[in-house]
Amino acid sequence: MDFPFSTEILASLVTLTALEIVLGIDNIVILAIISNTLPPHQREKARFIGLSLALVMRLALLFAITWIAGLVTPIFTIFGNAFSGRDLIMLGGGLFLIVKAVREMHEAVEEAGSGENNRKATSFGNAIAQIVVLDMVFSFDSVITAVGMANDLWVMYAAVVIAVGVMLAASGPIIAFIHAHPTVKMLALAFVLLIGTALVAEGFEFHVPKGYIYFAMAFSVLVESLNVTVSRRQRRRGPGDGGGHQ
Repeated sequence: MDFPFSTEILASLVTLTALEIVLGIDNIVILAIISNTLPPHQREKARFIGLSLALVMRLALLFAITWIAGLVTPIFTIFGNAFSGRDLIMLGGGLFLIVKAVREMHEAVEEAGSGENNRKATSFGNAIAQIVVLDMVFSFDSVITAVGMANDLWVMYAAVVIAVGVMLAASGPIIAFIHAHPTVKMLALAFVLLIGTALVAEGFEFHVPKGYIYFAMAFSVLVESLNVTVSRRQRRRGPGDGGGHQ
């Protein structure tokens, strides 16, 4: 296998790596939500296994490019809508995420109302099974993007490996931050609901531009960051400092 390091190849590698990292945001958010259902001592292990499986799955799918191409071929038609294997995977993954997000939101509201955490922790095996299923769903998006962006297989492999490495390094602080701030966790659940709805739409061949979703997520994170900053400053100041308006 040749590795011609031309300017065009390097530009393709950098661009594809950046896109893979952006697409990996979904993976990190879902991983944070699922790992939060585990006992604290198992969360780090779940994070490492989850992202390692994401890497293995992406590389395996790149090996099976011909099979992936076959998944876009319509299998059956219902009311004029043709459904392929990829559509069914997107539909199944999207519905799972919607149900997961709604259940987690309900649990969060119930816990806040009761004032104590009586929730039973998810088993480690169950959490990993959920991560595997969702890794597969998100890996399709990642691999299809890679195939569309680059012509050289080694560039696709390199971009995926680098992107997952960055995700592995960044996911720890991100997940810890989500766990530490209940309002951020609720925002993350809203993202999961949004991502699930987008996947269901994809399954029905209604393509929602990723840029819209990521812009909405980035804007929400910015607003929530300002809220967290304001809350921290208010706690430091204390109730007796500064008058405030009545």
